[in-house]
Amino acid sequence: MKTVTDTPNSVELAITGMTCGACAARVERQLNKLDGVEATVNYATDRATVRLVKPVPTADLIAKVEKAGYRAAPVRNADPADEEDARVADLWRRLIVALLVGVPLADLSITLILVPSIRFSGWEWVLLALALPVVTWCAWPIHRRAIAAARHRTSSMETLVSLGVISATLWSLYTIFGRDRGEDHHAGGWGLLFQPEGSIYLEVAAGVVIFVLAGRFFEARAKRAAGDALRGLAGLGAKHATVLRDGVEHRVPAGDLRVDDEIVVRPGEMVATDGVVLSGASSIDTSAMTGESVPAEVGPGEPVTGGTTVLTGRVRVRATRVGGDTQLAQLVRMVERAQSDKADVQRVADRVSGVFVPAVIALSIVTGVGWALAGAPAERFIGTALAVLIIACPCALGLATPTALLAASGRGAQLGIFVKGHQALESARSIDTVVFDKTGTVTTGRMVVADLWVADHTSRASLLAQAGAVENAAEHLIARAVADYARAEVGDLPEADDFRALPGLGACGVVAGRPVLVGSPRLVESSGILLAQDVRDRRAAWESKGCTCVLVAVDGAVAGALALTDTVKPSAAPAVARLRAAGLRTVLLTGDNQATAAAVATEIGVDETIAEVLPADKATVIEGLQRAGRSVAMVGDGVNDAPALARADLGMAIATGTDVAIGAADIILVRDDLRTVPAAVVLARRTLRTIHGNLGWAFGYNVAALPIAAAGLLSPLVSSAAMALSSLLVVSNSLRLRNFRLPSTDRTARTK
Repeated sequence: MKTVTDTPNSVELAITGMTCGACAARVERQLNKLDGVEATVNYATDRATVRLVKPVPTADLIAKVEKAGYRAAPVRNADPADEEDARVADLWRRLIVALLVGVPLADLSITLILVPSIRFSGWEWVLLALALPVVTWCAWPIHRRAIAAARHRTSSMETLVSLGVISATLWSLYTIFGRDRGEDHHAGGWGLLFQPEGSIYLEVAAGVVIFVLAGRFFEARAKRAAGDALRGLAGLGAKHATVLRDGVEHRVPAGDLRVDDEIVVRPGEMVATDGVVLSGASSIDTSAMTGESVPAEVGPGEPVTGGTTVLTGRVRVRATRVGGDTQLAQLVRMVERAQSDKADVQRVADRVSGVFVPAVIALSIVTGVGWALAGAPAERFIGTALAVLIIACPCALGLATPTALLAASGRGAQLGIFVKGHQALESARSIDTVVFDKTGTVTTGRMVVADLWVADHTSRASLLAQAGAVENAAEHLIARAVADYARAEVGDLPEADDFRALPGLGACGVVAGRPVLVGSPRLVESSGILLAQDVRDRRAAWESKGCTCVLVAVDGAVAGALALTDTVKPSAAPAVARLRAAGLRTVLLTGDNQATAAAVATEIGVDETIAEVLPADKATVIEGLQRAGRSVAMVGDGVNDAPALARADLGMAIATGTDVAIGAADIILVRDDLRTVPAAVVLARRTLRTIHGNLGWAFGYNVAALPIAAAGLLSPLVSSAAMALSSLLVVSNSLRLRNFRLPSTDRTARTK
């Protein structure tokens, strides 16, 4: 996956050589020492996101990373997927060799311990010959990184492991060459595991390498698997496109497309970029982008998204967004930024990891010295010191949050749920109220004229021409529906002079020299125009059926009225039911009148309705709910929803809405299916619960394991296994999020 995520004020670096959270903390500290740099380093993604307060050369950033003992390259020059594949392959080769040599070493060593009578001349040399390939070539990546850290006067997880392996090997060499070879070099029985009294630790050194390599291999493979979903999404884009130029089709790379290019897409081909259909009609498979299995029907004037596939007819598309501006590219960048983000609790874990390794080394020395002063034999105090050195695991602390966010964001992307960062996760935990905008969110947003009334003093054609002329200059969904209806009835519409839009109320203008006002009854009444009783009765009848009443006033008198209706999305009622089953209060927020809002609210089953709210007041309504002690999530899609989305504790925007709304939200819902709203809440809560579980295990493991090892109750070999297992448990727990499914109503209730 090659993506360019740099901006003039930011740089993204691919970091190689990190092996634990302490490494990430060290790189982060080095980068932040540069003036004008604010860096965040993510161990799970091997990325450094650097925000530049003032210009800093990329070469200086790379030099700082190298000073910390690691390597770095701009993301645009690196392919993380290729690097991960190479790392997994290298770890696999070294692990296989370590197993082929280390298993016979362990078998022979244990046999000679348990049955001393079968020991033969030179058996120590055989053990040494078997151990050396493991503790040298197989363990070389561990030693290399430990040496690099030492050269830069730092330490890492590799420092602990390398010191343990080298110490065990050197002690064994001393035993073989420097002591009376007639001594019994090993205690018998199960003392090898829990009461280390033997003097040759070659099988321990080899075992540590095997366990560490196995842990690193499965960890690297799991990290690669966690990012597969996002890589798959990033790879959805078409590689080539058929462009129509001067009536001739040309096959060009997708990267060469420009805005306003006309693209021809045939059945079975992928739409190369975001655009709008100029001609033709087709079913579009959006499942790769949104997870939606039902194809969408598109025709002239309707938008299409890059990465979707044309199923039936040939369509001609005008490109509206290309390259990094497409919805797919923006969503991928958004999730990448989220994966580089850190929760407050993870920052604490990173600070702990940064001082963890030196503290463990000091504890190991203190433990060894303490046992020696207590009169323990050399084998005992050295074995106990090694156990302390090896059992510590800052890796689990470093992996706790990023692996969970990596797995959850990838799975969310497959389901059409894009989480921008940890704030959304932490906010979802406390949400108790979900507010839905009505038009375009709960409803389809495609208004149609359901009925028409014309006053006695005017004609149907004249009324529609005058209303259509004013509404044709407006952009609201209701205005578009009125203009389309009028155009279908009377043909071409006249021009409206002195047009003025009145947000949330309607519009006005001058048509053929006559002032025309089109809008809500509230607008007409506020203009000093009286409503006759028959108009009021008709309005009440329409609104009782859930229709919106639009009045048309000409020359200061009501000339007619239109009833418009907006169909409710089929997914709205199930989504509300799932949220209510989860114990959340649901609210419908709309600018429509109370009767229309009540009809929709009854249909979808919300708890509360807030109607006749002007666009500018939506954020005020959210603030009012918050002052009443509610923690509020807002779901919307339009420009006028953006302030409310930003003001809410958790903003969720439908991706089919406006860019402004998407920019203001914390969670983007790509699927036009409101059932993703409860799914997003549940996924966010489950991710946060997984993070807390990971951190609880990581802290608890180290707090419990170190005293046990220091007490001499664990051998170095068992310690190495426990250390590897700790990281694997954290990664495996995070990977469970890859199996997340859209919840049923009864399961949703149990996730709160």
